Amino acid sequence: MRKTRLALTKTKVSGRRYYCVTSPKLGPGRNRRFFKDKPEAEAFLRLAQVQQENYGTAALSFSDALRVETIECCEWLQPYGKTIRDATKFYLAHLKAVTGSRKVREVVADLLAARIADGMSDRYLGDLRVRLGRFVNCFGEEMIAAINARQIDEWLRGLGVGAVTRNTFRRRLAVLFSFAKRRGYVTENPVADVERAKERETEVEILSASETVRLLECADSETLPFWAIGAFAGLRRAEIERLAWNEIDFEAGVIEVKESKSKTASRRLVTIQPNLCEWLAPYRTHTGPVCPVNLQQKINADRERAGLRTEWPHNGLRHSFGSYHLARFNDPAKLALEMGNSPAMIFRHYRELVKPKDADRYWKVAPAAAGKKLVQFTSATA
Repeated sequence: MRKTRLALTKTKVSGRRYYCVTSPKLGPGRNRRFFKDKPEAEAFLRLAQVQQENYGTAALSFSDALRVETIECCEWLQPYGKTIRDATKFYLAHLKAVTGSRKVREVVADLLAARIADGMSDRYLGDLRVRLGRFVNCFGEEMIAAINARQIDEWLRGLGVGAVTRNTFRRRLAVLFSFAKRRGYVTENPVADVERAKERETEVEILSASETVRLLECADSETLPFWAIGAFAGLRRAEIERLAWNEIDFEAGVIEVKESKSKTASRRLVTIQPNLCEWLAPYRTHTGPVCPVNLQQKINADRERAGLRTEWPHNGLRHSFGSYHLARFNDPAKLALEMGNSPAMIFRHYRELVKPKDADRYWKVAPAAAGKKLVQFTSATA
């Protein structure tokens, strides 16, 4: 096959004379460019010869539109110190990811199925389903690889929730995109570039020994274990609600918080303190759930009888346990294990919150006599 060479020739089109510059192109065929004036054609030929000499035949395949586009793209990339090659490689990686990606709703369904197979707790699965469900409502039909950090940030800010709740949504999205990355649906986790909302430190509020006495005196027999375990073992409310009597080992002196019932999905043992053992003694033969049905209604009634319904501190039982335990036993590592927290969190929330004498009174809150809701102290009364 004859090879096309750069050449300038004269030709006629519709009876009119033109000058034609013929040049080779990549693959079969040739390029032809027509000029009315010979000097213009010669100038174009010289430019084509220089381009071919410097860059080969490929340079001759550029159309004018492609040349203009190339110049524009180079100008756009220059402030960032990047080239067309850099941009092309980046975009090709993006296209490859999107092509091999899946829709957000499909990845969420895959994640939930995987977590169910992993044996995650119903509570965790329910939370994951609800929070990611809201994300699916907005982005469900989009390819997950096409979702960027800006979109996630704007979505989180638009939820209209507090900082703590917003950060919880962010954590669930981080789980989703980490899962997608392991499956090859995305190349990066964009949540890493989404700023966390600033959570304000709130002052920890606790019950005084007197308030604890009043609450236990006014508690119904069905709800008394709930109050006692919260105050003197520090379990979270949800953990107490899921607790069964066979998980309270009176002989070993511990309460077992199973992995499936723990907020942190890790098993832990909590010591049954002497006063808690006394409060729970009448229930040693009980079986089934520790908490009664209609728990909220019944504990509301207890608090109302105790005069504590309107002044109830947030996480009052758990914060009370942590504060009084640290002041009395001065063992943050043990307390962290029993509460399922880190030592740093123990120090941040509970250190120097309670005086030793008040802690001593708190841990002596116990029933005075069988069948009577009285509380005795070895020191001054509460």
